[in-house]
This record gives sequence, C-alpha cells and structure tokens, in this order.
Amino acid sequence: MYEEVFFEVFESLPRQGPGSRSSTKRALDVCVGLPASPAILDLGSGVGAQTFHLAELTAGSILAIDSHAPHIERIRAEIIERGLSKRVQALIGDMGNPQYKYESFDLIWSEGALYNIGLKKALSLYFPVVKPLGYLAFTEPVWLKSKPPAEVMGAFEDYAGMGSVQEVLMKVEASEFSLVDHFTLPVKDWWNDFYTPMEQRIEDLRDKHTGDEGVLAVLDEIAQEPEMYRHYSDFYGYEFFVVRR
Repeated sequence: MYEEVFFEVFESLPRQGPGSRSSTKRALDVCVGLPASPAILDLGSGVGAQTFHLAELTAGSILAIDSHAPHIERIRAEIIERGLSKRVQALIGDMGNPQYKYESFDLIWSEGALYNIGLKKALSLYFPVVKPLGYLAFTEPVWLKSKPPAEVMGAFEDYAGMGSVQEVLMKVEASEFSLVDHFTLPVKDWWNDFYTPMEQRIEDLRDKHTGDEGVLAVLDEIAQEPEMYRHYSDFYGYEFFVVRR
C-alpha cells in the first residue's frame, strides 16, 4: 500500500525533489564552451521539470531517462504539448546500467537521482559517456552540519553513503572528473515546486480517502518529510555540483 499511496502523492507534483529553474540555470551557466546545440542526457528525470528548463535554456537535444513509466508518460505528453518532439525524447531506462556509446553526450544532467546508484559508481559509469571537455551536473543530498539529531539521521537511512559537501568533493577528486563549481540549493527550492504542492496534495488525498485508516497512515508518514525540513533544514540540504571531463 505504501508504494501505491507514495506514487499517488509524488506523480502529481511539479518536481520529485528540491530544485528550481534558477538553480538549473546557475549550474548550466558554468558549463562554458558547450556546443551551440549540445547533446544532453537527463538521468532520473522524474516528470521532467529540469528537462524542460534545459530545453528552454539551450538549443540542444535532450534524452530524458527514468525508471518509472508514469513519469515518462507524463513527459512524453508534455513534449507533444510543447511542440518539442524534434529536440526532446523520454525513455524508460535504468541509470545503473547505461546503454550509451562512449562520448555520446556534451552534458549529463541529474537532479536528485544519482544517489540511487551511489555517487562513486555514477562517476565511474558515466565518465566514458561524456565527450571530452563535456560536463556532468548533479545534485546530491548532503549534511550541512555535523551530529544531526537521531530523528533526522533516521529519515535519511535510505540515502546510503550520504556525507558532507567535503566528502562529496573527495569522491569527485578521486574520480576522473574535475570540479568546476558547486553551490547549496536555497530553501525556496525545497518549497516552491516540491514541499508546498506536496502538502496540498496530501490534504487533497486525505479528503479523498476519509475513513481509510491504512491510506491515512501512509499520508501521515509522507507528511513527516516536509515537517522534518521545516524544523531541521540547517542540518541537511542538496548541493549542486558541476564537474568536467
């Protein structure tokens, strides 16, 4: 039941994680020297918020990959609605098993998704896929302060290997990529298109499922996530990293 309710909440959101057009643009702006029409791979695209930001901010061709079929279906419908069929594609795929030719993309993008396969593995898997002097831009959950409360630690137990910004930088340094820049996502990136619509969606579903104690219990559990951030946002965040081959 949890997974069913989880997707009923998350599939409808503008984004499936923190981020914004302004942060996407800030990261893209440091990717200097890209071709006029770069080949872009968007890994773990969700419903495509950043996919369409990239389509607005570049003249490139974009391939969006996500393992969850309803996300891809939603992106495909929006591609048609926006008239982007010649530039943007969306496919169901496994980011842990890339099936791309060497040096296929000028820019690989991944907001809030690489942790699913582990950053060290991702840096290794996708280095050969990036063209020489190409970029990998990604966001990664990080600890902003040491010794977070046990309640917060427990909330991130599924984020294997989550560390500080410095620990992520050490992984980059140990890889074949070179660091270009990094910055912490602002608080508004968590609320505007993510937690605020999430809380509204949860309330709508509570009304829809009034009397179903199982569903309501799952909704209460999901609602703990924005509440946790409301109280403990100084302990954790998302960091945007841009690295280059």
